[in-house]
Amino acid sequence: MASTYSSNLKIELIATGEQSGTWGITTNTNLGTALEEAIVGYGNPNFTSDADLTISLTDANTTQVARNFVLNVTSTGSLTATRNLVVPTIEKPYVVINATTGSQSIVVKTSAGTGVTVPNGATMSLYVDGTNVVNTVTNLPSGATVGGTTIGTGNGDVTGPGSSTDNAFVRFDSTTGKVIQNSTGATLDDAGAASFTGSVNVSGTAAAAADLKLYEDTDNGTNYIGLQAPASVATSTTFVLPDADGSTGQILQTDGAGNLSFVTNSGISTGKAIAMAIVFG
Repeated sequence: MASTYSSNLKIELIATGEQSGTWGITTNTNLGTALEEAIVGYGNPNFTSDADLTISLTDANTTQVARNFVLNVTSTGSLTATRNLVVPTIEKPYVVINATTGSQSIVVKTSAGTGVTVPNGATMSLYVDGTNVVNTVTNLPSGATVGGTTIGTGNGDVTGPGSSTDNAFVRFDSTTGKVIQNSTGATLDDAGAASFTGSVNVSGTAAAAADLKLYEDTDNGTNYIGLQAPASVATSTTFVLPDADGSTGQILQTDGAGNLSFVTNSGISTGKAIAMAIVFG
């Protein structure tokens, strides 16, 4: 009776009475190659073309890229779009490093299941659950750090990296335990185009109303005015804010309807202090 192979790691399973005098060689390969790759192995799947890449396991206990615990994913040339790294539909953890060229993300997935996007230059801990590829970390405890910033337990804004496209707000949600990057206003309430006294000029060209957005964080009642410059913004940019009357102690305030003005401290309604964010999209 011939050997069979385990379904996940392809460990060779010697049939009873088989491989007399040679079973030790097979066992050493199982332990020293197959199991070591699965526990501490470092594989290098490579996108040889600008297309999806599939790595698979065959019935052999010899070295195989897809069996490794760490996958350092590279590419021969530059990827021009997000590509799929299709892994075997088994039960297995992976640490995936996106070291491809071209500044593109990759999606680690099974052939028929869903997957997880790994940004270019990022390292992520993933798990194949027999159907889909999922994140192994879905919650950050209090005191954890993201981008060098300590995360607290309450709702609100935290310092962190913004979106690569419009550098918007990053916030912590204590209900879900997740850090949320609000790059489009989807997480914060978008009150629409903001009305300003005065004008906003970008290299002498007036910004369109669609470029001026009022974001309101309903968790802590703070309004954020985001000035998003057009894509054609030049290196020299001038923003003209409303005129003040010269009085000391004035600050900017919104009225909750998108209007911006200078007022004295005593004129600010509770929860309506603002922060300015100049956003380049």
